[in-house]
Amino acid sequence: MGLTILNSVEVAQAFGESWAKNLVGGEIFALYGVLGAGKTQLAKGLARGLGYPGDVTSPTFTIVHEYRGGRLPMYHIDLYRIRNEKEAIDIGLEEYLPGDGVTVIEWPERIASILPLQTQHWELEVVSLTERVIRQWADAGPA
Repeated sequence: MGLTILNSVEVAQAFGESWAKNLVGGEIFALYGVLGAGKTQLAKGLARGLGYPGDVTSPTFTIVHEYRGGRLPMYHIDLYRIRNEKEAIDIGLEEYLPGDGVTVIEWPERIASILPLQTQHWELEVVSLTERVIRQWADAGPA
């Protein structure tokens, strides 16, 4: 499990941007954390690192935002308003698991049993108003 300290919005975005540099498509990032933890800031950085030139916003009300125009498409999914896995499947979420680009999922605990094994998990813990700790692990859960 990796541990990283993020002490500003800019650092959070830069962290996501640096991860995006080596992505090839098919990756899935599950972002955990309370409201305001910085999940969307990481998504902004990933999109920027993929070369997406536009604005990246939280898809809380639309569930999915598709960002095209970079070297890979990015699918930003926010499951805050989804109640369970059946509801997620009913709206077609599985087509993004994995997709042809990079899939970023906020509130992934709502669909835990359908996340593919290759999912990379990032948990953001709020330490202070400006500081976050991010824990990273792959498929088996936090150590």
